[in-house]
Amino acid sequence: TEDASIGIEGYHLSVGVKQVVVRANKPAGLFYGVQSLIQLLPKEIESKEEVKGVKWIMPCVEVTDYPRLGWRGLMFDVARHFFTKQEVKQYIDAMVRYKYNILHLHLADDEGWRIEIKGLPKLTEVGAWNVKKVGSFGEFIAPTADEPRNYGGFYTQEDIKELVEYAKARFVNIMPEIDVPGHSLAAIASYPELSCTPEAINYKVRSGERIMDWSRGAPPLGLVDNTLCPANEKVYVFLDTVFSQIAKLFPFEYIHVGGDEVARNFWEKNDQIKELMKREGLKTIPEVQAYFERRVETIIQSKGKKFMAWDEVLEGGVSPTAAVMSWRNMQHGIDAAKAGHEVVMSPTQFAYIDYMQADAITEPRVYASLRLSKSYEFDPVPAGVDPKFIKGGQANLWTEQVYNIRQAEYMTWPRGFAIAESVWSPKEKKNWTNFFSRTEEHFKRLDIAETKYAPSVYDPIFMVRRSADRNLLVTLTTEVEGLDIYYSFDNSFPDRFYPKYTTPLVPPVDAKVLKVITYRGKNPVGRMMNMPIEELEKRAGKR
Repeated sequence: TEDASIGIEGYHLSVGVKQVVVRANKPAGLFYGVQSLIQLLPKEIESKEEVKGVKWIMPCVEVTDYPRLGWRGLMFDVARHFFTKQEVKQYIDAMVRYKYNILHLHLADDEGWRIEIKGLPKLTEVGAWNVKKVGSFGEFIAPTADEPRNYGGFYTQEDIKELVEYAKARFVNIMPEIDVPGHSLAAIASYPELSCTPEAINYKVRSGERIMDWSRGAPPLGLVDNTLCPANEKVYVFLDTVFSQIAKLFPFEYIHVGGDEVARNFWEKNDQIKELMKREGLKTIPEVQAYFERRVETIIQSKGKKFMAWDEVLEGGVSPTAAVMSWRNMQHGIDAAKAGHEVVMSPTQFAYIDYMQADAITEPRVYASLRLSKSYEFDPVPAGVDPKFIKGGQANLWTEQVYNIRQAEYMTWPRGFAIAESVWSPKEKKNWTNFFSRTEEHFKRLDIAETKYAPSVYDPIFMVRRSADRNLLVTLTTEVEGLDIYYSFDNSFPDRFYPKYTTPLVPPVDAKVLKVITYRGKNPVGRMMNMPIEELEKRAGKR
């Protein structure tokens, strides 16, 4: 008989002196029970080669375990930079260790179209390729006409079938996302007639040059028109073809259609859009996007699928059956749930794992930070919301600044541990000190598995202000308890025999750099950090 208390993904694990037993109602539960069993074995279980001299013992335990939420997701952006089929499998292997069950694949954006669509060959002949640039994405000089467009790639339909099967064998559903009507430059470069803007005939797939002006906040101003034209019937024929094939390739019940960060300035001036507004009685530009989303939802539903989009779709009035992925903050998700929408919580302030994990002097520079301890505060079911509308939560890895799979791993772990625990374990069980001690044990496992992770949690946190006499005052703290910070101002590399930080520091008059490192007892744990005094001056503001 089934045990109703553990549901379809829960399990009982019993480790005794003579036997190990995993019991579950369904295969998924057995799979998760085995993941927990692996965590009880010595860390060498993660090795790709046989390790000799290990005692394969584990503690005797009785465990009853089941997930808090049914949607436990990671979003992997394979559009900004292409990741191979093998690399996506590698990412799946890492996520299932921590009982994630949804891989949200972001398959199309301004920088690339990553999935073969039969009958629309230019999507992958043109749309999958741009010019390779190295440095800080978003600040590149636009490519010249003679630079080769050979950076990128795409998944054939056979590749997609293989990935879906690979994920399914590990109890992971893959949710496809085709981001429309914004973020569509790769599609428009392939088929310019999908744009409202005649100049689109000259557009190219973005290679990381600046195409948006965010100076006035959201929504952005488009410097090029990267939006599909809601007034053009060809767009809906195109999307019907795309979503027909995607619906057949991905068995998961939802298709994600994006809907975020739509630059509307080209629509505002366009005669076709004005005519559409008149004909359909649309009073504002957000209502134009809402009209587009309703048309797209009809297409999605005609394929037997459910429509999901980012939270901007709430703005112009969205259909009551639309599911919402809340990213801009928790409040949009709360509002959507109160309006009766199914919601997946993935808010920037807890779950955007493309953000910097430590100081910008050590991390690839992104416009915001998200430390491990903050990720661990994530509660996907906020107070005052009916939990039945919260499907779950997920972390999102956008890859503008993520050029390879090793960096993708570095950005995901250990923050992926924090989100995994937030969506699986009871809220009452959360304890940062306990969580971090387990995180350190899993660092050892990732070392043996040769999975990259960020040691940023050990790095000191710099806070700088000016004293009453306008001198710099530098305060150093750590995310982790029990660490000592050692420092130097003389360009040499501090160790535990150098001055230990105890009170805020005033840099000597001619000092050029503050170097710091963290220790636990006699062992260095953090990275050597070199903070230019000039940078501290900048952060403190005017004298």
